[in-house]
Amino acid sequence: MVKVCIVGSGFLGTQIGALSAKSGYSVSMYDVYEDAFDASKRSVKEYIEEWIETGAITQEQINELKQRISYMVELPEAVRDADIVIEAVVEKLDVKRKVFKQLDELCDPSVILCSNSSSIKISYIEDATEHPERVLNMHFYGYPWRRSVLELMKGTKTTDEAIEKARKYAISIDVTPLKVLKESTGFIFNRVWRAIKKECLTVADAGVASFEDVDRAWMSLYKTEAGPFGLMDRVGLDVVRDIELVYYKESGDPRDKPPKILLDKIERGELGVKTGKGFYAYPDPEYRKPGWLQGKK
Repeated sequence: MVKVCIVGSGFLGTQIGALSAKSGYSVSMYDVYEDAFDASKRSVKEYIEEWIETGAITQEQINELKQRISYMVELPEAVRDADIVIEAVVEKLDVKRKVFKQLDELCDPSVILCSNSSSIKISYIEDATEHPERVLNMHFYGYPWRRSVLELMKGTKTTDEAIEKARKYAISIDVTPLKVLKESTGFIFNRVWRAIKKECLTVADAGVASFEDVDRAWMSLYKTEAGPFGLMDRVGLDVVRDIELVYYKESGDPRDKPPKILLDKIERGELGVKTGKGFYAYPDPEYRKPGWLQGKK
């Protein structure tokens, strides 16, 4: 059985691990904090319930799926015999570089090392390794069994063989691999989404409109269950800030600085769904209530 190691058992790391296990892979979930595993296991239970409801798996397959996932706090043990390692830690370059240096030392050169970063180019990380030819960006989106695409992007030394191995893995878990043809901060979709997100924040920060009316406009026009501010709450406002800082550090343009409305929320500890409050209050945000979209609430 081919083994996948996920470094970071948070929101997306857990989803990648669970989907890999559903697809028949042996999965080791690594985290420096053992406490994080409780939340990860609860999330896996939720995903399994969803897959049962949709007919994606049967009741008989549940135990087998769970048994394919192991949780580890020792990195050497987690990566042992892994064929693919996917990093899904915080969106901070120094942290990712440290992780890749460790992975490069622990893993055989035949093992591909992938970063699930949503904004950081692998070329900013590759020189932390002795084998840059096997490192690449493999960017998943939340709930990859629903939003079934991922983006593959080379660094300056990544081989075609490494990309092909990643492509085959993506197909094996029923996720469509999209190839980024030249290095791009934000890859494909997030480059587009970043422009939308940035302008929404600017409109609210400048007092042009309330964040609620920005979301109402978006949700009404595109018939989505949440607007840009609701989506940012799901991602985590601190994560949104960190991503914006990647663009700002790259461009040096003051217009790329995270806006005050975002920084003020973070300063107050209002980080979104994970803290119970962001732009909206959770677990029952206003935008889900009857009449809100029509401005009645």
